[in-house]
Amino acid sequence: MSDVRGRSQQALRAAMKARDTVAVSALRSVLAAIANAEAVPPAAPSAGSSPAVTGDQYVAGSTAGLAATEAGRRELTGEEVAEIVRAEAAERRAAARQYHAAGQAEQAGRLLREAQVIEELFLTAG
Repeated sequence: MSDVRGRSQQALRAAMKARDTVAVSALRSVLAAIANAEAVPPAAPSAGSSPAVTGDQYVAGSTAGLAATEAGRRELTGEEVAEIVRAEAAERRAAARQYHAAGQAEQAGRLLREAQVIEELFLTAG
């Protein structure tokens, strides 16, 4: 996973230096999708119980202490990351088809370029 993140961060820096807005947009989107997938959903209070109130006396339900608000993260497998990447590229290709059908070739071309950037970086190097 760190290889994917490192490779994508490096590609993002290069795209930013080259002022390649299409690649920057695609890479930021993929990194955000991966980060969202790593997020652990908060535990919901069980029925009939009230959320624990800890921490600050002035803010209800707040937490206090070192790293009290840190959210847990889960480690994604290589296959999970690849599936996220495939989904991101597929979404762009589907949207590009819709734009093309609507007669907006410029926007369709941009989305196809984003899909190509994603596939080249993640799927061919993976």
